[in-house]
Amino acid sequence: MTTFHDIDLSNPLRNSIEDLGFENPTPVQEKAFPVIRSGKDMVGIAQTGTGKTFAYMLPILRDLKFSKQQHPRVLVLVPTRELVVQVVDEIEKLAKYMTLRTIGVYGGVNLNRHKQAVMEGADVIVATPGRLYDLALSRVLKLKSIQKLVIDEVDVMLDLGFRFQLLNIFDLLPPRRQNIMFSATMTQDVEALIDDFFIAPKKIAIAVSGTPLDNIQQVAYDVPNFYTKVNLLNELLFDKSEYSKVLVFAPNKRNADRLFECIKEEFPSQTCVIHSNKTQNYRLRSIEQFNKGEKRVLIATDVIARGLDLEEVTHVINFNTPHFPENYMHRIGRTGRAEHEGKTILFTTEKEQEAKQRIEELMKYEIPKLEIPEQVEISKQLTEEERPKEEREISKNRTSQEYVPGPAFHEKSEKNSKVNLGGSYRREIAKKYKKPKTRGDKNYNRRNKKK
Repeated sequence: MTTFHDIDLSNPLRNSIEDLGFENPTPVQEKAFPVIRSGKDMVGIAQTGTGKTFAYMLPILRDLKFSKQQHPRVLVLVPTRELVVQVVDEIEKLAKYMTLRTIGVYGGVNLNRHKQAVMEGADVIVATPGRLYDLALSRVLKLKSIQKLVIDEVDVMLDLGFRFQLLNIFDLLPPRRQNIMFSATMTQDVEALIDDFFIAPKKIAIAVSGTPLDNIQQVAYDVPNFYTKVNLLNELLFDKSEYSKVLVFAPNKRNADRLFECIKEEFPSQTCVIHSNKTQNYRLRSIEQFNKGEKRVLIATDVIARGLDLEEVTHVINFNTPHFPENYMHRIGRTGRAEHEGKTILFTTEKEQEAKQRIEELMKYEIPKLEIPEQVEISKQLTEEERPKEEREISKNRTSQEYVPGPAFHEKSEKNSKVNLGGSYRREIAKKYKKPKTRGDKNYNRRNKKK
């Protein structure tokens, strides 16, 4: 088995790796190291949690010479603010024994703060595309000195609509540079980006999208609706020793909040939630509390949780069945890391059965199905999305018996049915409602003096 001693690392990097307690590189780190050091463009297909950050930063830092120049030489683009913070933290761990200036920039923070940080100089800049483009347009940040461009989680970036911002950033970069890209899936959009901007890239693939990890135990429940899923989740979470660190995936921000409110009633001080509507500080605090074990349940949406370094997750619970099977693979990859045993649970309604079949076809594996425990109440309460379409149109303040649909118009009452009678009508009204004369009226006073 390859160890870090077999890889041509510099002494500062080797010391950092020893401090971190790592002995063996992951497959993606081992494969990427010689390719990136060769200077060739590279595309890596690897699941979340395979050590991608070290895979591109180890060879980059190995050959990054000390420099006092103000503008950065390495640019790392990631889709979310949390990932910026995480990647900067990982780089700082690796560069512990190096003189390296690293800054992270992202939206939601005063632009002037980031301008000031850029003006002080940096070797590596980690950024979300939007904030990077803002800084480039302000002319504070010069991108012509970039030698290596890394785009991590590029498929998520394109899903979030960053394509045009990426194209604009490419226009600002020097043509002679090394391009390094990591993605968990190879979509048509990703391939188009590679064709347009990469020069004969070397491709490496680790753990193909449909390959379930051997150390992850998967089970599924057929559940009729949202509130029955809540009841089942509460029943499972009641066993605190078994479900000690649980990541729950919700389909969207609205349902994440709704689920959080339901779970919080049963486990008030043990649950936290993150999605893109939460403030940056709230999101970072939730992740920190979950990692430290202060909270044992974290509810998250797909986009926010993608790429986050969540430590030793015992269970991943898919509260919904993802429409795209690749997303299921990303989700379950959050547990069973670093050779630990992982467990995942999938909740599937009747409408989600097709999505479940697509997942099983991709994995070539049938997820074992369990029966809902008898003590779990089967709720008849439906969310607004689950109700039949006709019922959604009925006002929440009326019962179906009271609601009688009728015409969308009615005849005006007699007093409101008058028509415009033109100027003569206006003059008659003016006479009737003319302004009263008072002692404060100048014309009235003038006329009285003449008398």
